Amino acid sequence: MAKRECGVVREMSDNKFKSSVLGASENKSFAMALPAVLWQGIFLYVPVVFIIGISFLKGLDGSVFKNITLGNYDTLMNSSYFITIYRSVVLAFSTALMCLILAYPTAYFLAIKVKKYKNLLFFLLILPFWINFLVKAYSWFFILDHNGFVNSFLIKIGLISTPFHILNTPIAVYIVMVFCYLPFMILPLYNSMAKIDKFLLEASSDLGATAGQTLWHITIPLSMAGITSGFFLVLIPSFGEFVIPTLLGGGKTMYVGSMISYFFLETKNVFLGSAFTCLSGLALIFVALSIYFVFNKIGKKNMGVK
Repeated sequence: MAKRECGVVREMSDNKFKSSVLGASENKSFAMALPAVLWQGIFLYVPVVFIIGISFLKGLDGSVFKNITLGNYDTLMNSSYFITIYRSVVLAFSTALMCLILAYPTAYFLAIKVKKYKNLLFFLLILPFWINFLVKAYSWFFILDHNGFVNSFLIKIGLISTPFHILNTPIAVYIVMVFCYLPFMILPLYNSMAKIDKFLLEASSDLGATAGQTLWHITIPLSMAGITSGFFLVLIPSFGEFVIPTLLGGGKTMYVGSMISYFFLETKNVFLGSAFTCLSGLALIFVALSIYFVFNKIGKKNMGVK
């Protein structure tokens, strides 16, 4: 009897010790995450709340409640603003799609096919992150210039006789957008494919599946998380991109980032600029949710889930 009571007491003390250790670890995890949560709250959520609030004001003089208006949104009910948003959606979606087309075979090769020099190739993959974004954009001036590398090479091999006009066009913007955002697509895909069990691919081949069937029914569904993450990592910043359209496009075509900059920096109309930011943000949320729904359906269909 005494032994049983001692055992019960020991078990209770062990449980208390385990619960105290778990509680201490949870508190430690919360304390470590707190700076990141505060940073995100102060520099993301608070500015968003301010932008939304300012979008409903017509001025900052006098009482705030007297200045509440829907006039800013009424001004934006113009086809030119919706065309700008549509143009940015098309640019962002086409950039993300082209990055996916180029990044998928690259990530597949690095994650599954490469056996030797994988660390070297992975180092070369992350190397563009060490270069300033503005420097990468500016470097394309020397490539796409009237007398740049592309025109000089095409003239030298005899494909053209006079230089192409590439700079300050939507094509130049699109090329540089794909170049700058491609690493953001490759890394999530590589991370997702590196976790795929190679025995699944071998089993699929042994059971008579073709390379295309293995890709469609095994590799793509198992890498769907990387596809989704990479697509949104490219789509969302591309939608509001300001630097590349301004430098490589010459500011001739207005995109969402250019329009927001115009309202805030040139016309100094922060109220209309805030309203346009909220309107374009709603459009981006709608597009992102639609794409997520499509990706989710594709992933379930490929895995045979209804």
